Amino acid sequence: MPAERLQKVLAAAGVASRRASETLIAAGRVTVDGRPARVGDQVDPATALIEVDGRPIGAAANPVHLALNKPAGVTSTVRDRHAEWTVLDLVPTALLPDGVRLYPVGRLDQDSEGLLLLTNDGEWAERVLHPRFGVEREYAVGVREPLAEEQVTELIRGIRLDEGLARLAHPLRRSTGAETKRLEVLLEPAPGLTWYRAVLGQGWKRQLRRMFGAVGAPIERLVRVRIGHLRLDDSLPTGRARRLRADEIRRLGAGSLRARGGGAARNPDSAGTAPPSEHRTGSATRPPQPSRRRH
Repeated sequence: MPAERLQKVLAAAGVASRRASETLIAAGRVTVDGRPARVGDQVDPATALIEVDGRPIGAAANPVHLALNKPAGVTSTVRDRHAEWTVLDLVPTALLPDGVRLYPVGRLDQDSEGLLLLTNDGEWAERVLHPRFGVEREYAVGVREPLAEEQVTELIRGIRLDEGLARLAHPLRRSTGAETKRLEVLLEPAPGLTWYRAVLGQGWKRQLRRMFGAVGAPIERLVRVRIGHLRLDDSLPTGRARRLRADEIRRLGAGSLRARGGGAARNPDSAGTAPPSEHRTGSATRPPQPSRRRH
């Protein structure tokens, strides 16, 4: 088997994305045949003994791609000794083949909820996450009072954060009546909240919460309702998970139409056309009550 870059091998084995794998290597957490690895090392995955934190990885496992409706209060990390539950506690054993290690594709804050992808396919995760592929994320944002025109204008123009100017991929808009009713079916949202829709092309840590907080409108409830063409609907209630269909995996991994056409991915700092048409999440598998298994 021809040698490949180590970070590519780690991504194919579901350890992490290529970029995250480079971080693991640079931190000295990866060894090859007992020797500390370096970023850019070439390895033959069929013959090399590759270990991460002292644990050997195998050849690329069969890829698993899941959609989960994460409840608020659940941590979207693989393991957290301070958290009562992580998202992996919500995945039924029927959806998790023996020996497969799943990782969230991006994160949702512990207090946030909604659509979250889980996979062991590092290459696919990279295509879903990296801004150059143009996969948008849409959120339902619940605030206590309707926003003033000046607040909406500020959010559309962008909010200066430590990382830079944070802007939305599409102009902020008020949720429609149908969208709010759909949320009520899915989430039983708290009465009295006013709902908006915000779309990000890339996300910094707690970006929306920080943006709304900066204009004096703290977010009371934040729900991710769309990733790319995949939408959350009442077929995937809170706490349930299901496998993605082949066409969903393909569309998410292909990125936006502009990215597929060979141009640069859509600039998340610019306003543009309406979001892609709805693509429903389909039927779900109901998990048992979360088990406190080790990950």
